[in-house]
Order: sequence, then C-alpha cells, then structure tokens
Amino acid sequence: MGKYFSIGEAAKAVHTTTETLRHYDRIGLVKPSKKDEWTNYRYYTEQDIVRLNTVRALQLMDLSLKEIKKVLEYDDLEKIVAFLSQAEKKADEKIAALQYSKSKIQLAKADYEKKLQMRNHPNGIFIKDSPERVILLSDTLEVPTLDNLWNYLSHFYDKVTPALKEQFSFEDLAGIYTENGISRLFAVCIRYADIDGLKVLPKGKYLCANCTEENRNRTLEELIDKAKREYEANPPFAVQLIVVSGILQWNYEVQVFISE
Repeated sequence: MGKYFSIGEAAKAVHTTTETLRHYDRIGLVKPSKKDEWTNYRYYTEQDIVRLNTVRALQLMDLSLKEIKKVLEYDDLEKIVAFLSQAEKKADEKIAALQYSKSKIQLAKADYEKKLQMRNHPNGIFIKDSPERVILLSDTLEVPTLDNLWNYLSHFYDKVTPALKEQFSFEDLAGIYTENGISRLFAVCIRYADIDGLKVLPKGKYLCANCTEENRNRTLEELIDKAKREYEANPPFAVQLIVVSGILQWNYEVQVFISE
C-alpha cells in the first residue's frame, strides 16, 4: 500500500493552502485518492501530488481552472503530452522574458547606484558587494572604440556557434577584463552554455573607483595598491565597467576583488 499524505502535508508539498485543495476537490479538478467516511479527512498519494503540482504550474501560465480541468480530463494521453509540451515552451518563453526584464532592472539599479556612489564619493574609492557574474571574453577586442561599442553585443553573439545561440543572452553592459597583464572586452551573460572564453567573477567585496579614459590606468594601480596595503588582498584580476556618458565619450567604474 502506497504512502498517503494528509491534506496539510499535500498543501505544504505544492506550496498552497488546504482550502485551495478542498476547492479543487469540490470542482472535481484534483480529488484525493482516499477520504475517511467517518471524519471526511482527505488523503493524497504521490500521484495526486504530481497532478496538484501540474495544476499549480499551469495556473502560473494564466490558464483558468476550467481550462486546466478540461485538458487533464482528456482520454487521449498523446493530447495531454502535446498540451504540456506546448505549455513547457510557453514557460521557457516567459522565463526568458522575465530574465530580460530582470537584466534591465539590474541595469537601472546599477545606474542609480553609480550616481549615488559618485555623489557620496565624487573623487574617492568605495567598496561594493557584487553577486557572482559570468562573463564571455572577446577573442580579439581589447579596448572600447566607437566602432565596437556601436553594436557591442552582436560581436559576442557572433562568437557563439549557431547551435548554441538560443542558449545565450547578455546584459546591455560592456567592460574590460584584465588578468596577468592581458586585457579583453567582455559581455555579462544572463544565460549561457559552456564554451571557451567564459569567466566567473566571484561573489564578494570589490574595491571600486570611477574614472575617465585618461586616468584609468592610474586609478587601477591605486586600487590594487590599496587592496594590498589595507585589505591584504592580491587581486587576481580587474574589471573595468564601461559607463557611457554621451555619444562620443564614456567613463569607467574600475573594480578589483578583495574578499568573499
């Protein structure tokens, strides 16, 4: 005899309420496999949990309970599989759209953070907590120019083989990655597959400063020196985010890693 779950356990397993499960039972959407005739307590099997999770997932795809009930009552299993495959495709599209929206929100947040930092530290150095970032390095581009910034991300999509292009998307952000004296332009990945040129920038604290093209190298040297002297860190790499401030000019936010 298989294991049974109480209505409370089942509700917890699918992240909903017991009243929601009672409603599903009343409308015949998901009926418990067992109901005690004396206490009227409902008990669910693992297969019931699978069906409940399916219903909850389809609700997130903006389907009504009536539409979901109709689909799950199909006698033709091939029809159900075909419908769920289509729902899976729509879920992937929704995830991609949300990831894109998230990247734009992060970009706007970063822009306001830069303005706040510049107001609080107009000519100074500051520390920033950064999440883990995955970047794709260019094979050929070393420094930003008007030409390569004009259609920046196309360069990185061209670097990806056609078979993998759908697995990649990038933030609308440009930067220079420097390690062992070698610099390459990079794009920040939102989605990615495992290919040559990927680098993981660790989560942690970064020593940062804003600068111009003219004082970029000096600023980087000062940050590395400060990281060594005051934080006992030996930064293995440096990141220089490009902050476009006009059609013909840009500045930088230089970052060096100091600790997790």
